Amino acid sequence: MARIVWLAAATAAAVAMASCGGGGGGTAEAPPPAPTPTPTDRIEPYDTGDIAAKHAMIVARAVPTGRDIARVVLGPMAGGGLLAKSETLGANVPRIGVARDVPALVGVSDLSALMRWTSTGRGTRAAAFSVTSEGARGVRLGVLVRELPSGAVLRFYAQAGGAVMEVSGQEVMASIERNLQAGALDEAARTYWSPDFGGPETTVEVEIPAAAAVSSVKLAVPRLSHYVVSPDEAHEGIGKVGESGSCEVDVMCKPEFMSQSRSVARMLFVRDANTYLCTGTLLNDIGASRTPYLLSANHCISNQVEASSLTTDWFYRSSACNSGVVGADTQRRIGGATLLHATAATDTAFMRLNVAPPAGVVYAGSYYGNLTAGQTLAGVHHPKGDLQKFSSGTMVRFSMCANGTCFSSDASDGTYLTVGWQQGVTEGGSSGSGLFHTLGDKRYVVGQLFGGASSCQTPAGLDHYGRFDVAYRNALKQWLNP
Repeated sequence: MARIVWLAAATAAAVAMASCGGGGGGTAEAPPPAPTPTPTDRIEPYDTGDIAAKHAMIVARAVPTGRDIARVVLGPMAGGGLLAKSETLGANVPRIGVARDVPALVGVSDLSALMRWTSTGRGTRAAAFSVTSEGARGVRLGVLVRELPSGAVLRFYAQAGGAVMEVSGQEVMASIERNLQAGALDEAARTYWSPDFGGPETTVEVEIPAAAAVSSVKLAVPRLSHYVVSPDEAHEGIGKVGESGSCEVDVMCKPEFMSQSRSVARMLFVRDANTYLCTGTLLNDIGASRTPYLLSANHCISNQVEASSLTTDWFYRSSACNSGVVGADTQRRIGGATLLHATAATDTAFMRLNVAPPAGVVYAGSYYGNLTAGQTLAGVHHPKGDLQKFSSGTMVRFSMCANGTCFSSDASDGTYLTVGWQQGVTEGGSSGSGLFHTLGDKRYVVGQLFGGASSCQTPAGLDHYGRFDVAYRNALKQWLNP
């Protein structure tokens, strides 16, 4: 979430407008009635049904045994990387992983010399290598892919056991092609980021058809992302429980928001080999096509390379109200996303996931009609990457935001919605999360979090959300309502 400065209004009209918000000294005028909805101002939510039995990760199978695995071990980082715990992306997006060079695997020839190929007995050959970064709470490997033969498969797992994630070589090359077409530099475009497994070690296994030449596998791992924040080891390395502020409200204590909860994902993505946390919301289109469109913030993901590194954690919430225990339904998806639209004007990042979300998600509805000050709005988000939380408040005003400052505006010019909270707040990691407006018995996304001043220490601080209706009319309608 961006931490931004509220800019004092320069005109008497703007000052009068500001005095009506939370924390003002006067009595606010009664808000006008909610606008009468029309059939053309929204897209309805789509519920895919009950959450299916858990199938954690994309492929669940036993960790392969009997492989002659090449091993590379990096000693502890200086200081353990502890200073990075408090560092953020420029807009206060929490950094949980720091970049680290892997000198032994910097070139294709370095890794090729270590790979030991053996027959699998099913018409293929396989080789594997393991990288350990001592002291890490998780490791994402930046696999530089120069070439892969047709029919190749990559698997990622930890030697300690657990789930295995699998991706086809075709999918990897498609990701690289998207990066290149978006204009990314060669090495960044050709880097495929592995998932992490909640510990200091990650293994990569490559399987190719027996007829393929091993020389056609041209990989390197010049860098990795070393997690400095300890995940919840009890839940397959994707937990980060209890990190948010004490005033946050557990979404599981709000059963009326369970539908919205099922549309929200925790996001982990890589920028320059550093790993960051944000929040995204799955959106429905007019035809309920189940196309996995994800809405988040431009200050989280602003280019295709970052989108390609995306992993998402679904149903990442507590097992019961205030239990502090991760629910058994939590599921992770890898595979990244295709970035369709990104703009700083409304701090919008709109993408299409390359791998379908798990069964049981809700494709959230969206509203692109009118809003007015005083209307009740709510957010569902992952502050500091924690289990899902809930915030409720009212719209204070329309705003303009740029270069870390926001100031009062009106409905015609303001590209942001300013909100004051009565329950909960937002924090770093909440960035990109959806703001919901209630119409009748349904709720609709009307914005995504840019940033603001709210915290458990300053609960009256105002937050700012990029206006969905502006982004919708400018660009998003071509995908959501073609």
